[in-house]
Amino acid sequence: MLLAACAVLALDLVLLAIGVGGLRALLHHARALALFATWLAAAPLLAILRPAGRVRASDAVAARPDAPVMLVLVLIPLLTPMLAALAERARLWPLPGGAALRWGGVALAAAGYALRIAAMVQLGRRFAPVAAVQRDHALETGGLYAIVRHPGYLGAWLCELGIVLAFGSAAALVLPALMAPAIAARVAGEERLLEEHFGSEFRGWRARSCPGSAPAPGIRGRRVLRPPPGERGAHKPQ
Repeated sequence: MLLAACAVLALDLVLLAIGVGGLRALLHHARALALFATWLAAAPLLAILRPAGRVRASDAVAARPDAPVMLVLVLIPLLTPMLAALAERARLWPLPGGAALRWGGVALAAAGYALRIAAMVQLGRRFAPVAAVQRDHALETGGLYAIVRHPGYLGAWLCELGIVLAFGSAAALVLPALMAPAIAARVAGEERLLEEHFGSEFRGWRARSCPGSAPAPGIRGRRVLRPPPGERGAHKPQ
C-alpha cells in the first residue's frame, strides 16, 4: 500500500504542476506547495490505515456497492487541484479577499483532510470504501461521532472547498457544489442500509439527529444497535 500511496502522490504532483503551469511554476507557487506538503505528510498514515480498513466478504453481513457515486467522489477530489489552478491561471472570476482568503483556503483544506483522517483512525478496521454492515461491530457514536454524524464526509468536503478557495477562482466552486450531492447520495445509501438492518431502533436514533449534527442527549458513546432477529452486525458511518 505504501507503493500505491507513492503512485497517488506522484499523480497528484503531476496534475498540480499541470494546473499551475509546470514544475518550475509549481516551485514558485507557495500555496500549491503548501497543499502538496499536506498530502505528503498524510501519505504514510493513509498507507497504514487503508489496508486495515478492508472489509472481508466473510465479515460483511450486507453491503451496498455504489460504484457511480464512488467514481464521482474519487474523480472530483483528484481533479480539483488541477482545475482550480487552471481557473486561477486563466483569471476566471477571481474571488475577493486576496491572500488572506487563499491562505485561509489552504488552512481549511488541511483541517478538512485532518478531520477525514481522524475519522478513519477512529473507525479503524470498520473503515471501508463500500458501505457495509459488519459482524460484531458497534455503531460509532463516540469521539468525533458524538459531535458530527459523518465527520469523514464533512472533512472530505471541507478539504475540497479549501482547495478551491486556495486558488481563488469562483469558477472552480462548481466542483464542491457537484461533490455535495454525491456525498448526500452516499450518506442516504448508508442510512438506508442501517434502517434495513436495525429497523425502528435506528429510526429512533435518526429522528434525534441529522447528518452533520450532534446526536441528541443520551446517544453519546459507543453503542451497539441490535439488528432484527437472525442477523448480527453493525455499520460505520463516515
